[in-house]
Amino acid sequence: MTAELQRGSAVQAPRRGLGWWFSGAFELAMRNVRHILRSPELVAYALMQPVMFVLLFTYVFGGAIEVPGGNYEQFLLPGIFVQMVLFSSVFGTTVGVSTDMRGGIMDRLRSMPISRSAVLVGRTTSEILRNVVSVAVMIIVGLIIGFRFENGLLPALGALALLLFFGYAMSWLGVFVGLTTKSPNAAQSAGLTWLFPFTFISSAFAPTETMPGWLRLYADHSPMTTTVNALRGLFNGTPVGSEIVQTLAWSVLLVGLFAWLSVRKFASQSS
Repeated sequence: MTAELQRGSAVQAPRRGLGWWFSGAFELAMRNVRHILRSPELVAYALMQPVMFVLLFTYVFGGAIEVPGGNYEQFLLPGIFVQMVLFSSVFGTTVGVSTDMRGGIMDRLRSMPISRSAVLVGRTTSEILRNVVSVAVMIIVGLIIGFRFENGLLPALGALALLLFFGYAMSWLGVFVGLTTKSPNAAQSAGLTWLFPFTFISSAFAPTETMPGWLRLYADHSPMTTTVNALRGLFNGTPVGSEIVQTLAWSVLLVGLFAWLSVRKFASQSS
């Protein structure tokens, strides 16, 4: 054993082929899933949050907000879907990565023959399961309060797939923030600082037509708005224009940019 290994320094994994890379990513994704399942209180709070938001906006604000078509449930639920997926993908990933970094888990993984990128892909992939469960809960609550998939099953499934892909893309942003913050508390604060304005300055909860012109310019073209509008069109059978293409473009751009930045940051910290 070399002196470097004895000091616990990182060892870059040798190149062993695509199958080895996928195996590492899968094992780490399963490790993160098991960690989530062994924390029932976290799961319970994560499931309560979307229920709270659905009921709060429907019964507290719904009567005061005029929306196209007049049915606030059909207008609201796509926005809640996107918001909750973002909270889970970004906020949960940011804190989780920061906790692993400060708790020594990442140092241990660095000393093992695992690809740096596979470590991070395993983390982001495991967040998809969390989002699936959260979306399932929101669908059940939405159906109870009157929300319906008015455009049929296949468009609804397409909308949900688009939603999960966008959530996966945003989870890479969460990884990068988690790698760059100094502690889980700082990661939590960093996530909340930008996540709330990002979700609320959009078409998620009210039409953007009521916003000042300078603010509406951003809101109409934000990734949050394009995703929400795409889901509304697919769920309700209304025209979507280029919203689906814009959402896919935003998602691919976010994955490419923040996956590259995150892998570079993780590798530099292990050198």
